[in-house]
Formats: sequence, structure tokens, C-alpha cells
Amino acid sequence: MHIMIVNFSLHGLEREDYEKACEELAPAFAAVDGLISKHWLANEETNTYGGVYVWKDRQSMLNFQESEMFRSIGSNPAFTNASVTDFGILKNPTRTTGVDL
Repeated sequence: MHIMIVNFSLHGLEREDYEKACEELAPAFAAVDGLISKHWLANEETNTYGGVYVWKDRQSMLNFQESEMFRSIGSNPAFTNASVTDFGILKNPTRTTGVDL
């Protein structure tokens, strides 16, 4: 497994409109090869939004980062201050806390 966290601020887009767009886009994300899950993030107080992506492996994440879908996130003028960070998984403690790898 591999984790990717994407964060950004909304610019000129209200949270309600953002949520509606997320609901419309969710099926497309569900179909991304190698994506186990995406957890959609929202903190209206700090204007921080994004997602935690759980991938079957790092290569699946890298493939996604080469896709038009990923590029459209970075080029969207409604998203500012974007950051992308990826992490490997510590297998033994993750298993202990309930995720079978």
C-alpha cells in the first residue's frame, strides 16, 4: 500500500459547490486503477480541502500522477496553495491497528 495526501485552498468556489462537484467526480475516482480508496477532506475554518488516497502500490500512484485527471486538479484555478505528499506504510503497526496488508 501507498498513501498520497493532496491539500489545497478553495479560491472563488463555495464549499457547497465544491461538495457537489466532489459527489459528481467520485465515480470517476472509484474507477481509477490501483486506487483502494479516496477520503475526501474539508476544513472550512482553515480553507483546506483535498484527499487522502490509498493506493495498492506506489506505481499505481505514479501512474495516476501522469493522468489527465491528476493534472486537472493542479491546473484548476479554484484550487490554490496545492501540495502533494506521498508516504509508504509501516506494515506491522498498521496490521496491529486493524488494516490487513
